[in-house]
Amino acid sequence: MPEHGHEHHGDHGHDHEGGGGRSHAGHAHVPANFGRAFAVGIILNTGFVAAEAIYGVLANSLALLADAGHNLGDVLGLGVAWLASWLASRPPSARFTYGLRGSSILAALSNATVLLLVTGAIAWEAMLRFNHPQPAAGTTIMIVAAGGVLINGATALMFMSGRKTDLNIRGAFTHMASDALIALGVVAAGGLILLTGWLWLDPAISLVISAVVIWGTWSLMRESLNLALAGVPVGVDHAVVREFLCGLSGVTEVHDLHIWGMSTTETALTAHLVKPLAPADDAFLHDICAELKSRFGIGHATLQVERGGEAEPCVLAPEHTV
Repeated sequence: MPEHGHEHHGDHGHDHEGGGGRSHAGHAHVPANFGRAFAVGIILNTGFVAAEAIYGVLANSLALLADAGHNLGDVLGLGVAWLASWLASRPPSARFTYGLRGSSILAALSNATVLLLVTGAIAWEAMLRFNHPQPAAGTTIMIVAAGGVLINGATALMFMSGRKTDLNIRGAFTHMASDALIALGVVAAGGLILLTGWLWLDPAISLVISAVVIWGTWSLMRESLNLALAGVPVGVDHAVVREFLCGLSGVTEVHDLHIWGMSTTETALTAHLVKPLAPADDAFLHDICAELKSRFGIGHATLQVERGGEAEPCVLAPEHTV
C-alpha cells in the first residue's frame, strides 16, 4: 500500500484485446456496410444543394435558397458523422492520449455556428421581402423542390435499417427524412404561388424553413458547446450517478466525480471512492464499470479507491476542488 495511506485502483471499463483496451460503448464507429450509404448520400445531396442554390437565384426564390442552406448543413452533418467514425478509430498517441475522439465535438460546434449564421442571413432577407415582394418562378420552385423530395427520401431509406442500433445513423436518417418533408412543403408553396399569385408565400415559406433549421440547430449548438466545455452529456444525470456510487457496498464517500463526453458518442467518468474497510479488488471494480456502462452509457470509467485515512486526506476531497 502506498505510503500516503490511499489504496489506488484504476479500471477503465473497456473491452480488452491483446493487453490493450479501447472503449466500444456508445456506437462510436459507423458499421462498415453504411460507409457506402454515407458516401452516396453526401454525393447526391451535395449535387442537389448546388442545383438548388443555382435555381434559387435564377427563380428569385428565397424558399429554395433557405432549403439549400438547410440541406448544406445536413451534408456537413453527414460528413462529420462519417469523418468522426474514422477519427474515433485512430489509436491514441503520446500527444493525443484519448485519440482524436474530441474532433467530433469541434466539428459539430463549427457546423452549428456556420448553419445559424447562414440561416439568420436568409431569414433577414425574407423579412425585407415582405415589404417589397418580388416575383418568383413557381414552376421552377416546384420542379427543383420535387427533386429534393426524391433525393432526400432515397438517402433516408439507405439509413432506415440502422437507425435503431447506431446513434450517428439515426441522426442521418432523421435529418434526411425531415429534409424530404421540408422539400415537400416548398413544392406546395410553388404550387400555391402559381395558383394564387401570392408573392409573399415565398418569403413566408423561407421563414418557416429557417425557423425549423434554427430550432434544430440551436439544440445542436447547445449540446456541442456543453461537450466542448467538458459538461455532463445530455441523458446522464450527475446526481443519479453519484447516488449509485455512494450506495456501493463499503463505500462511505465519493469525491472528485467528473463526467464528460470524450466525443459526441462516448462518455467518460473519473471518481474517488472512499472504502475504509474491505479492500477493493478487480471484481469489485469490474462490476462497477459494467453497471456504469449498462445503466448510464458510461463506457470509459476510471475509479480510484482510498482508505480515507485522516493522517493524509485526499487533496481533491473538498467539493470546490478540481
